[in-house]
Amino acid sequence: MIRPASVKPGEEASKMEREPTSALSEVLDQLESSAHGDSIRVEDVIEKLGRKSFSSLMLVFSLISTSPASAIPGITATVAAITFILVVQMIAGRNCLWLPRFITQRHMSTARLCKGIGWLRRPVHFVERFLKARLTFLFHRPWLWLPLGLILLLTLFMPFMEIIPTSGSIASAVIALFAAGLLTRDGALVVLSLAVLLTVPIAVWYFGFAA
Repeated sequence: MIRPASVKPGEEASKMEREPTSALSEVLDQLESSAHGDSIRVEDVIEKLGRKSFSSLMLVFSLISTSPASAIPGITATVAAITFILVVQMIAGRNCLWLPRFITQRHMSTARLCKGIGWLRRPVHFVERFLKARLTFLFHRPWLWLPLGLILLLTLFMPFMEIIPTSGSIASAVIALFAAGLLTRDGALVVLSLAVLLTVPIAVWYFGFAA
């Protein structure tokens, strides 16, 4: 391919790094295109996004639990179970996702799902303008094991957060930030997710015990 004489290879690469990513919006587009009928199975979402796309799947399900679709009974516990299994397989180095049948056959309301996607588009589009590849060493072992281990620990407590308002959404937001950082190779977003993770115990105490 012949490049214009006015553009040097280094300048071209630098320009690409500065361009905003649309990776998160593309995941929402894929999810929305899989929504048909009155309800959608978890299995359909997985097949649409691809069984090798661990970060995309983690992002989608955590965003669902952060959006108004979190009103679906049991969604926080389901997201916790899916994320737990995803993280365990990532730590083990698997290339293809496996989930038990009782999770893959679970149905979600298409109307609530689409409402949640619509609610997410504006904040996702806003955030995408600031994302870029940085601190990429965090995505290599052994550095990656730290955030994965903390996310794994968080999922163990998420099913109990369904009885405490807001806490489950905050926990899901932590997972969403981590997954978005993983998907876009933005280490700063991973660091931010760990910072937000520190607020989860505070939220559980405030909304569950101090109120």
